[in-house]
Parts: sequence; structure tokens; C-alpha cells
Amino acid sequence: MQAADLPQGENHMGKKPEKTNAMRVLDREKVPYEPFYFSPEIHSATGVAEAVGIPANRVFKTLVVIRPKSHPLLVMVPGDKHLSLKKLESATSFKGLRMATLQEAEKLTGLKVGGISALALLGKRFYVYIDASALRFDEILVSAGKRGINIKLPVNELIRITKATPVEVAV
Repeated sequence: MQAADLPQGENHMGKKPEKTNAMRVLDREKVPYEPFYFSPEIHSATGVAEAVGIPANRVFKTLVVIRPKSHPLLVMVPGDKHLSLKKLESATSFKGLRMATLQEAEKLTGLKVGGISALALLGKRFYVYIDASALRFDEILVSAGKRGINIKLPVNELIRITKATPVEVAV
């Protein structure tokens, strides 16, 4: 079932949709967004893209990257691409970067993989980056901070609210 097929005011489980912290942030900032609901069993951006009928290059996943002896990074990249740590190191001047393990990502963010969202982690001391390919679109989808919910919102507002730095890091 695609999000567009859902009855107004209901999610895929037939329940009234819940508000996530990311949605509350957008409401407070008066940013328009559209929630997309899908099975919480889906943990990948490509799976989300397929479930909601949106191209995978417009569904951005949020990855956790570890910096030695410093705060981790959140990096948003298109669902159909991978993060190049080499390009990220070059773009940021940070050295010794590595991808967080699933367990590290969940422990550092307090969110489940498949539901990690920069919007839900404001004020948590993460540096936030977004692949520059996002700038080609008016709107993209990102996690709403919980598995089974993504949000479509304007790219410029996502960058403004999360203070994300656009960088060319996807391959």
C-alpha cells in the first residue's frame, strides 16, 4: 500500500497517525511536510522508496559516522547510493572516519536503525551533512525519527533546521 492510498488521518495499521519529535519540530517551525507511513519492518531507504512509490534517489537515509575522540556525524545520502568515507574526509577535513555499527548507531542516537533522523536529534551535538545531490530537488523524504514513518519536506528547510552542510559524498 502506498502512502497516497491511505485513508486521510490513518497510517498503514489503520490507527490514527502519531506525531514524532521530528514532526513536532516541523510544526513548531511552520514547515510544510507530508508524512508517509509504511511497514516498520522496512529498514532501508530503497525499501521505503519502493513501499511509498518514490524514486530511491529522493529518499535520503541518515547514516552515523564515528570520528575518533570526538562527536559523531550524521550524514544524509540518497537511498540508491553509498557514502564514500574518503570523500567525506576530504570535504570535512576530519580524518580516521568510520561507519558506526548498527549497535553503535542505535546507542549514540537513541533511535532504531531505519528510524534515525537528523530532525529528531537536534541539540544532540551531531555535526550534520547532506549529500549535495539533494539540492537538485525541491523536496526529499527523510526519516521522521521512527521506523515506518518518513517525511517529505522542502530541502532548503531541512538544511536550515538541521544546520546540515551540503557535501559531495555519495557514490
